[in-house]
Amino acid sequence: MAEELGKIEKPPVENFKHGRKLFFVPVIYHGESSEEEYLVKFNKYWEQVMKQIEELATKLGDVKKVYHELIAAAGEEGVKAVKELNNPSYVLVEACVAKKGELEALEDADLLTDYMDWSRCMLIGLQSPRVANIIYDAYVEVGKKRNEHISRKIDETLKEDEIGMVLMRENHHVQFPADIQVFYVAPPALDEIKRWLREQEGKSGREKEGG
Repeated sequence: MAEELGKIEKPPVENFKHGRKLFFVPVIYHGESSEEEYLVKFNKYWEQVMKQIEELATKLGDVKKVYHELIAAAGEEGVKAVKELNNPSYVLVEACVAKKGELEALEDADLLTDYMDWSRCMLIGLQSPRVANIIYDAYVEVGKKRNEHISRKIDETLKEDEIGMVLMRENHHVQFPADIQVFYVAPPALDEIKRWLREQEGKSGREKEGG
């Protein structure tokens, strides 16, 4: 039987046993006012993430270094900060730490504070285009420095043949070191959540037009 043209077989995970590896987990959050329908999908997503991480660890090895966006502390202090930020992230981080993984401080505290403050300024309705441009330029500049710091931090702390796990939102602009093999963790529930959010935005838009 002829081989199907154009079909590319995905190499087995076991082929990537050597070299530095990074499991990238897209972080999603929920608020106090989140709808029940969203919370069901939210919980389902994190259950599937845990399962995929466990499967990857079985094939490649346990996670040795853990990184989480918005966390500028390491060790127990950092783990507590993750718990306050996002409990499902905490469950995943705690599971890795229980297997001798270490939570590293991914963020620089000063850069993170500056970035958050400029982000808030961006959300304010400004009348002056000149002031708006100043704020935007400052936001872009500190965002670039923050991304460079994150990349450098991972590069400095993830050792040869070690496995790391980073939890960040998908719309990041971090360039991971070129020699690190990145495994994107994307369970089916992630697409369900994205589709649901698009539908909610569409409903909201239609309501505004009809209102």
